[in-house]
Amino acid sequence: MISAGDFRNGVTFEDNGAVLQIIEFQHVKPGKGAAFVRTKIRNVITGAVTERTFNPTDKFPKAFVERKDMEYSYEDGGLYYFMDSETYELVPVDQSKLDDNFKFVKENMVCKVCSYKGSIFGVEPPNFVELQVTQTDPGFKGDTATNATKPATLETGAEIKVPLFIEEGEMIRIDTRTGEYMERA
Repeated sequence: MISAGDFRNGVTFEDNGAVLQIIEFQHVKPGKGAAFVRTKIRNVITGAVTERTFNPTDKFPKAFVERKDMEYSYEDGGLYYFMDSETYELVPVDQSKLDDNFKFVKENMVCKVCSYKGSIFGVEPPNFVELQVTQTDPGFKGDTATNATKPATLETGAEIKVPLFIEEGEMIRIDTRTGEYMERA
């Protein structure tokens, strides 16, 4: 059991059958009245984010979310298959469980598959990936007065903005959390 007074960022707990994770918290002690805990929480199954206040003495059962490293193998008809590196078992994950940042993942990349009580609810790609630029317009000299960017298509099919000096065939590093170009690889 965890009390609301012990909430910290990243803590997961159960409330009315839902698995919730603390995104932000703030302990508030007003001049008059009782103290309370103001939180921003995410339902880890649905992804919905809400704001809620708790009494610091409220108690909740702790929820244990399993994050397991698995290798992305292939996609077949809306199902994405991940291989458990210990048992070599292929685990199918429905496309609806994947976030938008999964577009930066290519085959044989290791991702974290998140599950609660055996039910998979999400996949976390690596924070940084190195991908090849397959298509982009050539940059022009003299266009560098500001931080000018141009669209580029990557080997996974994802499109991002890159600086003008990036050419086709180059390997670049991308932050999958923001979808932004970081540097040449």
